[in-house]
Amino acid sequence: MDTQDSTSSTNGTSGDNPTDSPLLSGTSRSSGGTGEGVDRKIETSLLTPKRIGLAALALLLVGGLAYGVWTTATGGRTLNVDREKVTVSTVEQGDFQEFIAVTGTAVPKQTVYLGAVEGGRVEEMYLEEGAMVEEGEPILRLSNNDLRLQLARTEARLAEQRSRLQQIQMDMEQRRLGLERDLAQIRNQIQQLERQFERQKRLHDQDLIAAEEFERTRDDLQYQRRRLSLTRSAYRQDSLTYQSRLDQQREQRQRLDQRYEAMQEAIESLTIQAPTDGQLTSLNAELGQIISAGTRVGQVDEVGSYELRAQIDEFYIERVRHGQTATTDAIGDTTRTLTIDRVYPEVEDGRFEVDLAFRDDSPPDLRRGQTVRLKLELGQSQEAMLLARGGFYQSTGGNWAYVLTEGGNSAVRRPIRLGRQNPDHFEVLDGLEAGDKVITSSYDTFGDADRLSFE
Repeated sequence: MDTQDSTSSTNGTSGDNPTDSPLLSGTSRSSGGTGEGVDRKIETSLLTPKRIGLAALALLLVGGLAYGVWTTATGGRTLNVDREKVTVSTVEQGDFQEFIAVTGTAVPKQTVYLGAVEGGRVEEMYLEEGAMVEEGEPILRLSNNDLRLQLARTEARLAEQRSRLQQIQMDMEQRRLGLERDLAQIRNQIQQLERQFERQKRLHDQDLIAAEEFERTRDDLQYQRRRLSLTRSAYRQDSLTYQSRLDQQREQRQRLDQRYEAMQEAIESLTIQAPTDGQLTSLNAELGQIISAGTRVGQVDEVGSYELRAQIDEFYIERVRHGQTATTDAIGDTTRTLTIDRVYPEVEDGRFEVDLAFRDDSPPDLRRGQTVRLKLELGQSQEAMLLARGGFYQSTGGNWAYVLTEGGNSAVRRPIRLGRQNPDHFEVLDGLEAGDKVITSSYDTFGDADRLSFE
């Protein structure tokens, strides 16, 4: 016992001596010691930032996977909507007619424009715009002093030409009478000389007269015969010459007559008259106004017979043809059918015009300038699946739609495919069947919901 205490005391003393420290003595302890000192193992924490981040990411992935499984099992994200605030349309099997909606304006079937053939100053106005007129009724009168002076000069030239023609005819007649008188005298002399020549020839043959007297009679007869021939030639030549001059004068007189008639017509045209029965729907003239030749001063419309003129987007210019059919909205509780009567080729501001004629008489209540809504057919109708148009197309592009379930308490998102369209319907190509009920109103407030639940 004493030995152990002594040893313990010695060890305790030795432990308290600074010189016994391993650091000071430069010695190391055996592996069997306490392990304290610079080689002691330092313990680290398990909750490092890296480990916390990885754990959070794992939780998120697990949560997302769980949400995906849950939404798949329950039909996707559900949104509650008010049933009264959506429009539901039923898919139907029917005839699809491709058409475009256009607006037609009533115009008279026949319009006759009033134009000033000759210019002048407005002297009188007999009617006012809007008046009913009959063919030939005066509307206004112009005055043109230059035209009247030209008419007076033409009259003077025409009178001069007539006088000249009469003088030529008189000269020709006198010349003819003179030549015929000369011919008569020559023929008479020839007859006398021929008788005298026969008598003297018999006497000369019997030597009863001198040869000189016989030869003088013979020479006179020959001279008169030549004179007769020359006078006849002169008569024919004079006749041809005078006839040519006469024809020329007659042609000049005829031209003057035509010009005079034209001048008279021009004077008469200064009074503008109604070209047909109808209504004077336009009159652009005032008293004292100077109007140039060719100026349009008004128009007369046929009353009670109208057609429609419509403007169509140039996109359809290749598909619009003469004879195509259009139907109107109700005019006086009656729907009317029209056909395209004329297509105007000019394009202005991206639109072109067509005229449409009523197949029957135009409506009695239709008035000039009245607008009528039309459905212009672009082709033949075909059997197809039809879905009413609506605001959903702007949100989906026709690639999907909300379709009501069998109970009608909810609607699910379904892929669809649409084809042609008209102002009323879409043509359904795939994804829908006849009888399906589809929400066709706008989807702007539905977000990315896969299911709509009706409240």
